[in-house]
Amino acid sequence: GLAIGVHTTQFAIRDSKVGLLETVLQLGMEELHSHGGTALGIAGICGDTPQAVTEATLARTLGYDTGLLSLAAMQTDASIDALIEHCRVVAEIIPVIGFYLQPAVGGRVLPIDFWRAFAQIEHVVAIKIAPFNRYQTLDVIRAVCEVGRNDLALYTGNDDNIVLDLLTPFRFDGNERRIVGGLLGHWAVWTRQAVRLSIYLQAIVSENVPIGADPLALSAAVTDCNAAFFDAANGFAGCIAGLHEVLRRQGLLEGIWCLDSNEGLSPGQLEEIDRVYQAYPDLNDDLFIAENRDRWLSG
Repeated sequence: GLAIGVHTTQFAIRDSKVGLLETVLQLGMEELHSHGGTALGIAGICGDTPQAVTEATLARTLGYDTGLLSLAAMQTDASIDALIEHCRVVAEIIPVIGFYLQPAVGGRVLPIDFWRAFAQIEHVVAIKIAPFNRYQTLDVIRAVCEVGRNDLALYTGNDDNIVLDLLTPFRFDGNERRIVGGLLGHWAVWTRQAVRLSIYLQAIVSENVPIGADPLALSAAVTDCNAAFFDAANGFAGCIAGLHEVLRRQGLLEGIWCLDSNEGLSPGQLEEIDRVYQAYPDLNDDLFIAENRDRWLSG
């Protein structure tokens, strides 16, 4: 699948001075259609209820399968009932993927009672779990187990714990749930290797292979790379520019400019990206990009 209009796409596309939301969503859907197949189109949906309704309607009109619903713009004192009503209104327009966004980048702590109620909304189809917090991650999965929504897919957005999220069986009251994939900004770069990683981890799970040292070491390596790309040392301030820098090195972007002029690489971040490139050469997809880039860009 392809998620567009989310954090990695830059929220500033919604700024009235920029005005790129519809253009970017339209371009993304055209690309999905041009390649055929069964890839899902996921549109980011933000803002208060009127804005979210407008964005959900646009996404549905353009042919997106589902919307990834951020609650970051909702008032911090909004009650659980108010948040659930907001989600229910949007879900009546387009199937919804819930989004537990970490507070460090604008999210809010959402108690287990919220997730119990959210999981009971009819047109909720999945949840992206991205609080970067193990306790809060367990709240979401436990709530889904208690409600009995076996048809609701769970995706990791915990870029600091990708591998272990995809390997762990979560068991509550006799029910077992798995996180089945990732909706990850981290996978916007080194994407071919991310696909290979996902297939490798799914094979371990499906074949019930004992987890040895290699997957655990891989988990640490992926997290270390993410720390450099996402600028964890500086509160994630350079996360968009960090991903742009990887794409620039591969020749997919001409520069690392961001729509928000306040966003850019943090001091020391460039050196950290250099370090992880050298430390984990097997995790990048530079050769694959180099072999195909000219053909892609000329198309």
